[in-house]
Amino acid sequence: MNILIKQARILNESSSFHNKTVDIFVESGIIKEIKKSIQPKGNYKTIEAAGLCVSAGWVDMQAVSCDPGYEHKESLDTLVKSAAAGGFTAVCIHNYNQPSLHSKSQIDYILNQTAGKAVQVIPFGTITVEGKGKDLAEMFDMKSAGAMAFSDYKHPIKDAGMILRALQYAANVNSLVIAHANEESISHGGQMNEGEVSTSLGLKGIPALAEELMIERNLSILEYSGGRLHIPTISTKGSVELIKKAKSAGLPVTCGVASVNLYIDDTVLKDFDTNYKLDPPLRTKKDVQALRNAVESGIIDVIVSDHLPQDIESKELEFDLADAGMINLQTSFSCALEGLKEKNLEVLVECMGNNARKILGMEPVRIEEGHSANLTLFTAQDKTLLTEKNNHSKSRNSPFFGKALQGKVLGMIHGAKSVFN
Repeated sequence: MNILIKQARILNESSSFHNKTVDIFVESGIIKEIKKSIQPKGNYKTIEAAGLCVSAGWVDMQAVSCDPGYEHKESLDTLVKSAAAGGFTAVCIHNYNQPSLHSKSQIDYILNQTAGKAVQVIPFGTITVEGKGKDLAEMFDMKSAGAMAFSDYKHPIKDAGMILRALQYAANVNSLVIAHANEESISHGGQMNEGEVSTSLGLKGIPALAEELMIERNLSILEYSGGRLHIPTISTKGSVELIKKAKSAGLPVTCGVASVNLYIDDTVLKDFDTNYKLDPPLRTKKDVQALRNAVESGIIDVIVSDHLPQDIESKELEFDLADAGMINLQTSFSCALEGLKEKNLEVLVECMGNNARKILGMEPVRIEEGHSANLTLFTAQDKTLLTEKNNHSKSRNSPFFGKALQGKVLGMIHGAKSVFN
């Protein structure tokens, strides 16, 4: 299908058309023309909207598929549909599977099941066997099969020596280690951020120290061992300061933030809505502002959805019994925009697109004539409304159902494949 995109503002720092409002004609998956006005011949689909913007296709660096093992929560098919509706042309999946993504055969399964889809699914292999932190997994075999990085997902590695060996081994296969930051001996049993709100609600808190201590340890190991380290979801002001200091010292570290942590703080938990129970947790207003400032200044490299589907049996429970996580692929852009506001739109789209490609060693997407189309179409002016009807996930653990959020994804184009909302 040929597509004409009318009067769209291009937001792509790699493009000579950056910040220009133009027409874009996509023919058979290739950007054929970019001009002030285009009137193509033949049949084509026209996309136009007030305040229409086009950026390099977004890449989500933190999501889970639940397939294989927990297909009642999400399947690879529904993951792809959710990602496409959220504007993503690529989505990276961490280990939340049974069997774990700890071998070549599991990486092959993910890639074979998603081949030819509109959204590229990028599997991350586990750092350790079954993601249990005991023995180093076969990184070389998984890298050869197509794993782009290594992560034990939300299971922080307690053994400092294991992180050291993982960083060294990953460097040998030209890859990176993704390490969740949570010192569980400190956060153990915590239900939400430790602070005034947790005290008033009578819930055990998760101190900022639990995150910051683990980050500090891993950065010290990185400085000693070499390699590349990515911290997927930081949530505190102290974590921002640690990353800033490490980057200033020249350490090869990058980090991300969940879009919801840019948007709301822990005061929303006063109603005990388990959909707001997250890992890392929602923090204080000061933490949220520090995270926003860190995105604007480039200390935080990527914004992620942290999409984690949970079924009713896992969420509709007393707060301390409910599992953490929320679905967020379809609302991730709007959460980030609500937090960062339209004035930071250029930074936002880089953090949701080409920055992830740089970290993963992928070629950046350039919006230029003759290049393959890898585009996300959106507007900051319209609103997103997640409903039971337009939710593509198998799960519904989101606090945003029926709540209008700023910004709207109109669709995505990935080569010859496209999806429009």
